[in-house]
Amino acid sequence: MLFLCLTSTNGYSERTDAGELDKLLAGIAAQSTAALAELYEKTSACVYSFALSILKNTHDAEDVLQDCFLNVYAAAADYQTAGKPLAWMMTITKNLCLKKLREQKKTDGNASENLETAFSADSAVTSEDKMVLLACMQCLSDEERQIVVLHAVSGFRHREIAQLLSLHLSTVLSKYNRALKKLKNHMMKGAQDE
Repeated sequence: MLFLCLTSTNGYSERTDAGELDKLLAGIAAQSTAALAELYEKTSACVYSFALSILKNTHDAEDVLQDCFLNVYAAAADYQTAGKPLAWMMTITKNLCLKKLREQKKTDGNASENLETAFSADSAVTSEDKMVLLACMQCLSDEERQIVVLHAVSGFRHREIAQLLSLHLSTVLSKYNRALKKLKNHMMKGAQDE
């Protein structure tokens, strides 16, 4: 359940470690499609969540997810391990999201879709997950949403998030804490309204 992911601080590190991802990237550099498939299985949820937190559109996030893994496959031979393969992938994802947003601004100034409709169309997301996702999307600012997804879902440390988003560590910490308070207040308010 997504809510459990959001309250967990370990995120992706429970599922896999950097060494394992580095081995998979080495396999991809050797043109192994099996390594690409395994990397996709282990990291696609993190990549998709981060893309969705930026784009707020399920179709665009799915496109970025696919493009990210195409770019990983093409660039794996040039990847230099620094012990942070997921951070490398998230940088690719961020750049693809920014490219998509620039393209949308050129073609249509108001390209965001109704989030509730988008989540309703996705049968893979449970109703509880939809509620949590909608709460995140609606009550958090863009930066707060990105920080929460990167930390709670993807397992990045605050210092890594600061580098990835080009923010000061203190800014990331305060926005993360503010976002958690907003989510808690939003959930408590929702529980009181029932």
